Amino acid sequence: MKFKLRQLEAFHAFAQTGSITRVAKALKISQPAASRLLSDFSKSLDFDLFKREGGRMVLTTESKHMLPEVTRLFESLHHLEDLQQNLSNQTAGHIRIACLPGFATSHLPTVLAQFLNKRPDVSVTLEPDRPERILEWIIGQQYDCGITDGFTEHPLIQSTDLSIKSVCILPERHPLKTKSVITPEDLAKEKMVHTRRDSRFFGRLSRAFSKSGVTLKTWIEVRQFTTACEIIQQGNGAAVISALDAEKYRGKGIIIRPFAPEINHRLSLLLPTAGASSKLAQDFFDHFKESLAPFVVR
Repeated sequence: MKFKLRQLEAFHAFAQTGSITRVAKALKISQPAASRLLSDFSKSLDFDLFKREGGRMVLTTESKHMLPEVTRLFESLHHLEDLQQNLSNQTAGHIRIACLPGFATSHLPTVLAQFLNKRPDVSVTLEPDRPERILEWIIGQQYDCGITDGFTEHPLIQSTDLSIKSVCILPERHPLKTKSVITPEDLAKEKMVHTRRDSRFFGRLSRAFSKSGVTLKTWIEVRQFTTACEIIQQGNGAAVISALDAEKYRGKGIIIRPFAPEINHRLSLLLPTAGASSKLAQDFFDHFKESLAPFVVR
């Protein structure tokens, strides 16, 4: 480059003020230093930067043509400064979140909306998929954080594991609504909506029924807890599901009661260990974890 940024600052300030004295004040330098910047800038060009007119120094026609580009340059620099400040304050940026499909339609949208309300310049990519795919994405750092279940361990993943309370849900007119706690014995005659048979949660539920000497009557097998809620809303069946998913349906055609013995749903919040997560991603991670506090088993 034939010129330096400081010279462009002096030129831009002169174009705005028309006075070397004001240029010196704007750049917080001495008047001789301001004159030197303008002189050196003028010498670096193949045309005259200034001309004398009525005893005053004014821009030449060529300088006036160059001025809009210089102005755009400083607007871009100011935008970059604002962006840097926003990123530092975690009010701008982009977060990529991978989650289980049930979360994309239940708890997460509300939490995400609350998080973004205070960060108007933050954008988000939300991708629901099965646990295996979420794992691949976090390992490959394609996503900033993941929300899944059934995670064990991986050297490239940092995991925070939480035990979520479980509850029994029933149609709102069900006779068991008078009970404060539901047990397997209470559900002996009920048609059960439950998670897929190969899931850890179903294994825990099945063992709880067996230990109570009750046969679990399979009716509908589902992949997501929210699907169970939708089915029972229609007036049939019973289910034991995560309290987190049940909460969205409270007062909407189902009743929610504690279930004994206690069966927990394990939830894993994932971050990639290779390379530090952005402040914004970490802030969302902490915000989401905090939102789960009412549902976590202490």
